[in-house]
Amino acid sequence: MKVMVIGGGGREHAIIKALKKSPKINTIFALPGNGGIADDATCVNIGAKDISAIVDFAKSENIDYAVVAPDDPLVLGCVDALNEIGIPCFGPNKAAAIIEGSKVFSKNLMKKYGIPTADYFVFNNASDALEHLKTAEIPVVIKADGLALGKGVIIATTRDEALDAVRSIMEDKVFGESGNNIVVEEFLTGPEVSVLAFTDGKTVVPMVSSMDHKRAGDNDTGLNTGGMGTVAPNPYYTEDIAKVCMETIFLPTVNAMNAEGRTFKGCLYFGLMLTPKGPKVIEYNCRFGDPETQVVLPLLESDIFTIMQAVTNETLTPEMVKFKDSAACCVIIASKGYPVKYENGFEIKLPATTIDSSIYVAGAKKDGEKLLSAGGRVLGVTAIGENLEKAIEKAYDLTKKVEFSNGFYRNDIGKRALKAYNN
Repeated sequence: MKVMVIGGGGREHAIIKALKKSPKINTIFALPGNGGIADDATCVNIGAKDISAIVDFAKSENIDYAVVAPDDPLVLGCVDALNEIGIPCFGPNKAAAIIEGSKVFSKNLMKKYGIPTADYFVFNNASDALEHLKTAEIPVVIKADGLALGKGVIIATTRDEALDAVRSIMEDKVFGESGNNIVVEEFLTGPEVSVLAFTDGKTVVPMVSSMDHKRAGDNDTGLNTGGMGTVAPNPYYTEDIAKVCMETIFLPTVNAMNAEGRTFKGCLYFGLMLTPKGPKVIEYNCRFGDPETQVVLPLLESDIFTIMQAVTNETLTPEMVKFKDSAACCVIIASKGYPVKYENGFEIKLPATTIDSSIYVAGAKKDGEKLLSAGGRVLGVTAIGENLEKAIEKAYDLTKKVEFSNGFYRNDIGKRALKAYNN
């Protein structure tokens, strides 16, 4: 079969490497892909948001199946456009993708259907929000309503920070139209957990849990990023907590979307906080997380394409999804200066990988035979081990062998998880 994957980052590279293992697939296209993905798929220079060009390409190449991976094309209705010309897809349609496309929608959905989340207020003008924040409890979380490249959430630890956040989002429009409405949310405490789940709108099959590391510097210092590394599984996510999440969050969310006439089919990402009062939803994403995918999919034993087709055809069963009883660690190598200002065009030389390791390319391009940096987050170096300690050790051993003079990485990915296991 001919399959195309929409997107061009580390997440898409991980998806493509997983799809390559399927005996059902003989050709994979990546739109647009990147310099590293080019080793595993045929890259086509069509942007992920260029829906009409994606549709034209699918028709001209007689594509059999499409995987729409990033949030933007999902929210823009890429799945709907491909379905209209008869191409089955993995990913939610536009009506369902709103669960990530609008934080106001998702918060109101949780409130309506009793799904545990932080208390919140919604504002559509800056003056009301600023007035509210004069007396609100601090710290407080302020979120732009729409998509903002994963950067539309500000945790304000002082009142001045909270007021500045509202002004920058609503008045200065740092996130563009995404900041027309905002959510001002109660600050929750507890360990964070990411859980990706396959769902066909009826059955929910969670994948192995993971722990993301958002801050740029060691010991969770520096600015928030799109993610500097991940480990799986997350030690805080016990079997008992998993049962609670299935009963109070996962199934109720899918049922709520059905009740709203917005059946969700694809990968539903649950960002959770394990608070003293139980698990609560911090955020939903309508797609595979990045870089969570880079540790979750290497642990998947089942044929991902068979699972994706079952999601599309609404025939998903828990038995289809099997994971290795192992651990994985992904270390992100980013360009110096990320997430603020950084330079591109530096040569990268990659070491050889083994059956238990992969290097996923997120931001790089080919220049002849050379691989050059072309983004903030550049590489995701992933390794599997029989336990988390071994996985971390292998991932860092491989990371140190990467030649990239303008790169940097955190030295403590997985440290919190190991501490939790040892307590």
